[in-house]
Amino acid sequence: MISDVLAEAREKMQKSLEAAKDDFANVRTGRANPALFQKIMVDYYGTATPLGQLAGLTNAEARVLVVTPYDKSALKEIERAIVNAPNLSANVGNDGTIVRVTLPELTEDRRRDFVKIVRGKAEDARVSVRNIRRRAKDELDALKTEVGDDEVGRSEKELEVITKNAIDAIDDAVKKKEAELLEV
Repeated sequence: MISDVLAEAREKMQKSLEAAKDDFANVRTGRANPALFQKIMVDYYGTATPLGQLAGLTNAEARVLVVTPYDKSALKEIERAIVNAPNLSANVGNDGTIVRVTLPELTEDRRRDFVKIVRGKAEDARVSVRNIRRRAKDELDALKTEVGDDEVGRSEKELEVITKNAIDAIDDAVKKKEAELLEV
């Protein structure tokens, strides 16, 4: 029972870490990366649909991304969604069959803003990990009558190690992303 609680906590913390890394990938650096556009939601026949499901995304150049819709009738909606996407400030052009997205050169101030965004996302991930730890600790405390205080105490120490490892992994990912963002 204790091992189940710890395994579940470890798995959920790993998922939080992966979600944080995915969020970090959506904060742009100097290059046009298709991952930046995967989560942009497009109004497709009244349904919010991720851009990655409606179009092919390819890099034409370092700062230019070509969006090729699978359904040409969705071209205007795709263009509108990219223009309205937060944190992109991209120049969008449409030639009737594809959408060209040109990302502007990053200024020092804009890079610092992106670092702040990444740090905020990292703090959200840390809070998520701490909430997982709290829930797991509550479950362990509920098992005290069945397995005893000593077993629960040992498992709580193991839970703390798991939590520390997850938070350290988030911190490492933040450092890497900050270095990537500040690199000129």
